[in-house]
Amino acid sequence: MRDVMRRKGLTTATALLCGVLTLAGCSGGDDGDDTPDTEETEQSDADQAAEDANTSSAVISITPDDAATGVGINDDVRVAVESGTLDEVVLTAPDAGVEVPGSISDDQLSWQPDEQLDRATRYELTVVAVDAEGRAAHQAAAFTTVAPENSFIGYFTPEDGSEVGVGMPVSLNFDQEITNRAAVQQAVEITASSGQEIVGHWFDNSRLDFRPESYWDAGTEVNVSLDFDGVEGSPGITGVQDRDFSFTVGRSQISTVDVEAKQMEVIRDGETLRTVPISAGSDETPTYNGQMVISEKYRETRMDGATVGFTDDDGEGEYDIPDVPHAMRLSTSGTFIHGNYWGADSIFGSSNTSHGCVGLNDKQGADDPDQDGAWFFEESLLGDLVVVVNSPDEVIAPDNGLNGWNMGWDEWVAGSAV
Repeated sequence: MRDVMRRKGLTTATALLCGVLTLAGCSGGDDGDDTPDTEETEQSDADQAAEDANTSSAVISITPDDAATGVGINDDVRVAVESGTLDEVVLTAPDAGVEVPGSISDDQLSWQPDEQLDRATRYELTVVAVDAEGRAAHQAAAFTTVAPENSFIGYFTPEDGSEVGVGMPVSLNFDQEITNRAAVQQAVEITASSGQEIVGHWFDNSRLDFRPESYWDAGTEVNVSLDFDGVEGSPGITGVQDRDFSFTVGRSQISTVDVEAKQMEVIRDGETLRTVPISAGSDETPTYNGQMVISEKYRETRMDGATVGFTDDDGEGEYDIPDVPHAMRLSTSGTFIHGNYWGADSIFGSSNTSHGCVGLNDKQGADDPDQDGAWFFEESLLGDLVVVVNSPDEVIAPDNGLNGWNMGWDEWVAGSAV
């Protein structure tokens, strides 16, 4: 009986002890896990308040997104800010070691590059803006521009701001094949102060020239806008160019080379400026007939017959002259009008001896202004016309140089895509 009572007493005592332990354990858990430390909480709140006080309210946005690829090279890069103003924007091409100039707007709320970017180039952009309290915000992004194989641009003639002769067309040479000709041509806008109608003509899928029906009026101001950015030139090939340029047509100068008479009459604004003796292409290598536009000028240049197909039995050029004076290109295939110092004075006006070029009497060194070659060089502009007549050769092809004037107007208009 005492054993039973003893066991009961032990059981009761054990239960009470467990209850005390359990209660103590629960109470201790509450104290360790749920009761906040007043000092730590106050310190955390103070730190957060200090951080908030130092955080700028300026919000920077950068276009394109960080790590973007295939970015356009014109207007695709922009920076803007809200609740603040831009303080510093730096755009660099690290691999090229260059910084791209850009401009912050007058209200200091936006920024854009000042110039067209390069294709297939990685750029890095860093921005600093400040809010009304002078607190700075920072942001950065990196991106890569569109690759050439997925884009196109048009290389144009004449140069922006140039003065040209009345025969200068607007010529565009594309770096990709263009199959969507209409869309690309419609993205070109040309206006002329003369009011002349200007029509484009496609010579092939990479060249588009524009001209009026007859030569430009002297003194005409011509403005050209190329809005190719975003235009699909061919499947998967998109334009990235947004460019305006202009040029002025100077006085009218048209020089007529009479191969048979072996002379050139230079007519400016309807009056004869000078008649110059010449030596044109021989009977074996005659000069093209037709209207030719001066497209390049070189005070001195090298002429190697091998580069234009004039070679001897050993494959060497039939001529190689390193210092041809006062040379002006008339065709892509190698026709020039230039000074000639190696021929006897007697050939000019009496014999046609060249490989197809038009030669004028000149001196070696291109430093004698009294020579016919030097005089004509100084009096000529890119875009002036040299018209060759009475040669035994054929008329030059319209796409051989800037020589579309050798195509009738109806045929020219038929080559337009719009």
